[in-house]
Amino acid sequence: MFAGNMKVHLVYRRISGRDIERDDEVIADLKDVIVARSKLEGMSRELRIDDVVLKNGYPMLYFAFPGKKYDILKIYDLQGRYLGIYVDVLAYTKREGTKIEMLDLFIDIFIFPDGRFKVLDEEELDAAFKKGLINEKLYRDARSTMRKIIEGIEEHAFPPDIVHRYSLNHA
Repeated sequence: MFAGNMKVHLVYRRISGRDIERDDEVIADLKDVIVARSKLEGMSRELRIDDVVLKNGYPMLYFAFPGKKYDILKIYDLQGRYLGIYVDVLAYTKREGTKIEMLDLFIDIFIFPDGRFKVLDEEELDAAFKKGLINEKLYRDARSTMRKIIEGIEEHAFPPDIVHRYSLNHA
């Protein structure tokens, strides 16, 4: 579906309106997953997750799964060291030709290289629901997706195998 220079147009929507829109290099188009190379961006400040620090500009591979309610970022530091996997819980992931669009639902899960994980931004989801920024269905969907991902991590069934097949240096 991607031709020529192999770019995907990513539209990452946020309820807050701080959307990200960019063109990224496609590494693989496997129809049910698109693997692309990009850099972290859109963070208002660096993010510290226990002993890991994530910063705008860090290289990553991202895995977009049309029809699924999550995406996966495989993040590296500027020296190419693998830092971990960042999972965004989404309302949707849609694909139209060379365009991928997704809507972020606040909750994120970071998976450390040793398999530990940490749930992030649950309070942002709760606050958005209380303020009426999202409806009850989206709220419940986000929580359900989070629980399924956590169960998958605990059962060593998440992230999907495709994520382990690609690395920054072997993409």
